[in-house]
Amino acid sequence: MKAKHIPRVPKQKSGGFHDTESTKPYKDIEIDAQFEILKKRFFSINEWKNYCGKASSEFKHFSESGQPVTRIPQRGDFIRIGIPGPGTEEAGGYDWVEIVNIAHRETDHYESFLISCRPSRDPHQPKGRIAHFYNRSATSNIMIAKEGNILKVGVYGRNEKPNFNAGFMDKVRNFMIAAGGMIGIAKIQWKLLTQGLLDF
Repeated sequence: MKAKHIPRVPKQKSGGFHDTESTKPYKDIEIDAQFEILKKRFFSINEWKNYCGKASSEFKHFSESGQPVTRIPQRGDFIRIGIPGPGTEEAGGYDWVEIVNIAHRETDHYESFLISCRPSRDPHQPKGRIAHFYNRSATSNIMIAKEGNILKVGVYGRNEKPNFNAGFMDKVRNFMIAAGGMIGIAKIQWKLLTQGLLDF
C-alpha cells in the first residue's frame, strides 16, 4: 500500500505513514454553510478534544514564544499534545509539534485548508531536545476539504520514525509508541479527530 499523493503534503520517503480520512455528505444548498462551521472547528485547536471525546488526545495551542493562545493558528505556532498513556520526561509528560505550514487551495468545486506539523522541542525549553515520540523527519498533515457536496477531514502522517535523541526512558517510551503508531494504533486516535471534527 502506498501513501496517497496529497498536494502540499510531504512525499513519503521512509518510515511509517498513514492516511486517515472521514467524510460527510450534505445537500448542495447546505454545503457552504456547513463548511464554514467545519472551518471554525478546525481552527479552534484548543477545542479538538471536546469535539472528539474523552478517549482522544488533548490538544493545546501555543504561540511561537510559548504563550497559550485561542486565535487562528499561524506558521511557527506550537501544539502541545497529551496522548493517552505515558508522556515524555523531556517535556513534563507532553509531546510537542510545530506548525510548519498552513495552506489554502480553492477551485470551482473544491476548497481545502491544511495544517502541517513537525515534532519539535517544548517552546519553554529553547535548548531542549525534540519532545515527541517521532523524530523531526515526520509530519502530521491535518486537512479539511469541501469537494462538491462532500466535507472531508483527513490526517496524513508521513516519514514517521522513532525519536531516539532522548533520555533512556524517553527512548523506550518513544520506541513503543512509534512502533504502535506504525502498526495502526495512532490511526485510531487520528480517526477520533477526523470523525469528531465532522460531528456537528
